[in-house]
Amino acid sequence: MTPRELIQRTEKQFSEANLFYGHGTDNALDEAFYLVMVGTGLAFDCNEEELEKTIPADVLNKIERLIDRRINQHIPVAYLVNRAWFAGYEFYVDEHVLIPRSPFAELITSEFLPWLKPANVKSILDIGTGSGCIAIACAHMFPEAKVDAVDIDAAAINVANKNVSLHALEDRVRIIRSNLYQQLKNKKYDLIVSNPPYVGNAEMQTLPEEYKHEPVHALEADKNGLDIVERILKQSKHFLNDDGVLFVEVGNSMEAVMEAFPSYPLTWLEFEQGGDGLFLISKSELESVDIG
Repeated sequence: MTPRELIQRTEKQFSEANLFYGHGTDNALDEAFYLVMVGTGLAFDCNEEELEKTIPADVLNKIERLIDRRINQHIPVAYLVNRAWFAGYEFYVDEHVLIPRSPFAELITSEFLPWLKPANVKSILDIGTGSGCIAIACAHMFPEAKVDAVDIDAAAINVANKNVSLHALEDRVRIIRSNLYQQLKNKKYDLIVSNPPYVGNAEMQTLPEEYKHEPVHALEADKNGLDIVERILKQSKHFLNDDGVLFVEVGNSMEAVMEAFPSYPLTWLEFEQGGDGLFLISKSELESVDIG
């Protein structure tokens, strides 16, 4: 069997199965392509001739086992092949971290324009870094900046450090085990970004099977998903430089955030490539809440 034939067959199998897409793809063909290409070791943009070569039996057997696990266990492909892409960069992922899929990618590749002056960004903090994808992508886009990335989970820290090494950014990206700002003392940043847990317990019960393979603590938060967001809003002014800006993704909890924190002048962003529920707020705006 050739890669092209296997992709076609796998697409049909996925289409007939009750699968959810949303961890890097949104349809059966892309999912099949993703799994087969990585499984065969082919580049996504390989020559057409490569797609017509016979797959070695041992490789085919391995891929077929992965296909079976995708269908019967609903494991996202990124976990099956331990590879995912974010903002154009490749990352190692496993079930200790969320699979990258944030609209932060569009913000990062646009250098957070027009909200920041890229030349002024020298220090960045990523809260709840998981795989480290947001922190590492920021380091690539802001080559003069130092990046700190915190996470409370030791297993996630290991994955993030692995990705820092893969991207050869050990001199600029520091992974720190910390509960939000706890281990950062009095450090201040020009840019703080966070994709924290923001799913409430009730919503967690409605998520497709695929999400159950992701770490629950990286998705679910107390106070109907708003606990960590609230802490970030209250604490961030102490860790931002005077012209600093905070960006936080809250996804489907957007309306709940607006209702819970009406005194905060949050600016909600729109994205050309899809996604929503991401706000920004400056240090001066955070400080104005106390004044008001």
